Amino acid sequence: MSELEIRPKMKLAGKVIKLGLAGAVIDIGSPQPAVLHISQLPPDESENSLRRVEDVLQIGQDVEVWVRRVREDHIELTMNKPLDLEWREIKVGMTVKGKVVRLEKFGAFVDIGAERPGLVHISEMAHGYVRSPEEIVKEGDEVEAEVLDVQRKKKQIKLSMKALIPEPVVEKPAPRVTAPEGDKDKREKAPRKRKERKPRERTGEHSEFLLTFSDNENGEGESEPTFMEIALREAMDKAKKRKETLDERVKKTRANEKQDELLARTLENKVKTS
Repeated sequence: MSELEIRPKMKLAGKVIKLGLAGAVIDIGSPQPAVLHISQLPPDESENSLRRVEDVLQIGQDVEVWVRRVREDHIELTMNKPLDLEWREIKVGMTVKGKVVRLEKFGAFVDIGAERPGLVHISEMAHGYVRSPEEIVKEGDEVEAEVLDVQRKKKQIKLSMKALIPEPVVEKPAPRVTAPEGDKDKREKAPRKRKERKPRERTGEHSEFLLTFSDNENGEGESEPTFMEIALREAMDKAKKRKETLDERVKKTRANEKQDELLARTLENKVKTS
């Protein structure tokens, strides 16, 4: 196996050839020495956190390791499976694949091989309204998403599924049928016709000046009065008669008053002379 064939995160089978206080030397078939640091041993499940390399490895033991780094003079190994995506490898806009590991009301958590699962918010699951995440995915589903944001300090990864789904085509409404430009201009330029108002018939005390008679075509005789003229004449005649009657009553009243006054004076003179 040549040096060019070895790359980070590559899984290899090796054999322990040397032990030391800081770790072990592993033969992986490379001309460069491959070393396994004590910090890269499998985690200890017991309460005793202090342990020696000899407690985990023995010379000649076959082991399963992964490449951590490739140096110029040696290769660093680990017995802990590396993450598929390191924080430095996660970039905004990249496409990732993963498995839905948990559902919440606000979205779904997807394991993409990073230190923490990414969150697909309910608003980023599909185009349009989504009532609950269960309408789109369920736990265990394999999904594909795009990275919207990554914050290493907060250990947060925001994903979007709808970013990889084409938006639905919305049918445009049919255009409205409009009149030709020529007809439209005619309608706009044509003036509106105004309704002619009929003259009102004037009535009142001055209506007598409107009661005229027109001569006939030969200029002889008078035309027959209209119904309104006849009615107006009758009303005026009645008003005239009422006025005359009132005037007569006033005259009679005044004459009676004078007679009563004359009679009173005559009686007064007779009383004085007697």
